[in-house]
Amino acid sequence: MILTFQTSHGPVRLLGLAAVLAFLSPPATAQQPERRTWKVKEVERHGLVYVPAKAKESPTPVVFVFHGHGGSSQNALNSFAMNKAWPEAISVYLQGLNTPGKLTDPEGKKTGWQGGAGDQGDRDLKFFDVVLGSLKKDYRIDEKRIYSTGHSNGGGFTYLLWAERGDVFAAMGPSAAAGGRAAAKLRPKPMFHIASENDPLVKYEWQQATIQKVCKLNAAGDPKPWNNDKHCSLHPSRDGNDVVVYLHDGGHKFAGKDAVAAMVRFFKEHPKK
Repeated sequence: MILTFQTSHGPVRLLGLAAVLAFLSPPATAQQPERRTWKVKEVERHGLVYVPAKAKESPTPVVFVFHGHGGSSQNALNSFAMNKAWPEAISVYLQGLNTPGKLTDPEGKKTGWQGGAGDQGDRDLKFFDVVLGSLKKDYRIDEKRIYSTGHSNGGGFTYLLWAERGDVFAAMGPSAAAGGRAAAKLRPKPMFHIASENDPLVKYEWQQATIQKVCKLNAAGDPKPWNNDKHCSLHPSRDGNDVVVYLHDGGHKFAGKDAVAAMVRFFKEHPKK
């Protein structure tokens, strides 16, 4: 059966029922992150969560993404777009609360994350615990592929999660951050660190000191090229706890989608052993 439709561009002929349905159906759209809320010690917290369609059926990776000081979950979504770089994974962009900053905002008028264990009653570590628990309840989480990344204060919180919740994660991806007090409690784990040698806020020498500490901790060797990427150097580890450093010249700004694509590749190559 041939059916003819008159359009603004002239007649269109379609063959059979399937063709008619294809003509009438709207184009498919990618699943978008949704705003979700959680109660943590009677405080309502929220974030944006992207969930792939098969997350209830198949073991699914999870990537937590943390914004910088003064940022938001929407900022993190816009900057990292992890749901586009790795659409097969659940990506979680959580929202911080007003928090004093170590380098800026000492009065805590802007949003951020606790800087060390015990700060602000560990409210953000507890927030992470609640969110991860809810994801495990609702979806089939691949517990060998849970990751964290974040920029600046969010990168610092990624280091804190490594120190305080390290057994949860397969690998970590801090950006423009140093380990601080958390560095003393780190245990060997693959790391993808994004840095700029001309960062005016979180000095590169501070970041480099943390990178060197992690390389020693991970028994990671001298750097060599990785992924045919001029920005990346790989410190290979005999134990599989590799370290990749992504260097860019953007100062304290986030490096962008190319860095995220490289990070995703690193995460995929490093499930939990």
